[in-house]
Amino acid sequence: MTKIDESFDPAKHTDVPAQRWFDDFKVGERYVLPSRTITDANFAAFQVVSGDNHPIHYDIEFCKARGYPNLLAHGLQVASFAAAGAGRFPHETSESLIAFLDQSSKFLGGVYAGDTVYPALEIVELIPGKTTGVIVMRVSIHNQRRELVMSGEHRYLVRKKK
Repeated sequence: MTKIDESFDPAKHTDVPAQRWFDDFKVGERYVLPSRTITDANFAAFQVVSGDNHPIHYDIEFCKARGYPNLLAHGLQVASFAAAGAGRFPHETSESLIAFLDQSSKFLGGVYAGDTVYPALEIVELIPGKTTGVIVMRVSIHNQRRELVMSGEHRYLVRKKK
């Protein structure tokens, strides 16, 4: 028979940071997201999800014939690596986050199969409202050659403390 351990508290079995509200954030805070090496599996998964079938993303001979070093990642695939859910932010705002309002992306260089991307988010503006606020984050994705391959912006609607 298994003995019940009364000292164990499942609510404390987490590494999620403390809850934060709009008022708790500061301009300049950074969220470094995990690096990812883009593999054939990433390309295959994106093709299934998106339905995209252009050969620039899935046919290595097509790419080579046009001077590309490898399969070229779709821009939306690259942008997905900057999802805030890969980091601490959504865990910090689990009670206060209302919505992911919008995003923008500028693709500044190609991302190819075998490249490693390094996404980061940085709070650049806090727009207060009466009971909520908008957190504006600059998005950057660099590759293993330290080239900025994507920049953009995310905007999140977050509750203020009550």
